[in-house]
Amino acid sequence: MTPPGALYLVPTPLDHGCAQTAPLGDVLPQQTVQTAASITHWIGENAKSTRAFLKRIDALAPLALPIQAQHITELPREAHKKGDHGGAPRPETRAWLAPALQGHDIGLISEAGMPAIADPGRSVVRAAHQMGLHVVPLVGPVSILLALAASGLNGQNFAFVGYLPQDAAARTQRIRELEQLARKSGQAQLFIETPYRNAALLQALLATLQADTWLALACGLTLLEQQIRSAPVRQWKADAPALEAWRAQRLPTVFALGA
Repeated sequence: MTPPGALYLVPTPLDHGCAQTAPLGDVLPQQTVQTAASITHWIGENAKSTRAFLKRIDALAPLALPIQAQHITELPREAHKKGDHGGAPRPETRAWLAPALQGHDIGLISEAGMPAIADPGRSVVRAAHQMGLHVVPLVGPVSILLALAASGLNGQNFAFVGYLPQDAAARTQRIRELEQLARKSGQAQLFIETPYRNAALLQALLATLQADTWLALACGLTLLEQQIRSAPVRQWKADAPALEAWRAQRLPTVFALGA
């Protein structure tokens, strides 16, 4: 009897949609590259992005099958637009994972970073556990942890809270809640935003947070354009030229605040 395959969580570079990229071998270790090259069945947010990733993998380690012959299943639009982090696993996930029961390893990937961490994939991972499949996370970039490590904020007690509300009043209220929690408990609060809304979120943070609250921004992590700054709000406001440069950033950014 053929032993079942495993579900591999394959991290992808953090340069999705960015003009300048770092070499793939600089951000993914050799074992991750070789494992990805051996997989022929994939579940991802977008088939085109998956093929682009596999093309970069193939340049470092020959693929087990040509890109055109790879089996790629796309997550439904609502899963990667609205998230699948709550509720029961999607019923179709068992069908997506069925090839593993015939012995095929399956790779789960997102557009950038680690699947199921600030990205879709949670429902697939849970279904794999329910089916008795091995779930194997591979080593690679996870922007939230990279940002936290570089922030100087509390790495022993932290929370990732996803996206803040887009409505200005609701966003201000949420910022105040997170600041109060951070100052009371010492828990660092991390969140993200769509790059073209970075400036609006930064402005709201500076207008709402207390002067001695620490604010960290980690922009373009692992990319050639990477920038990281962590300072009290008063220092952010005092450096007008630097602040304008940060407002102009349109790269993926992790925001963090803390005491």
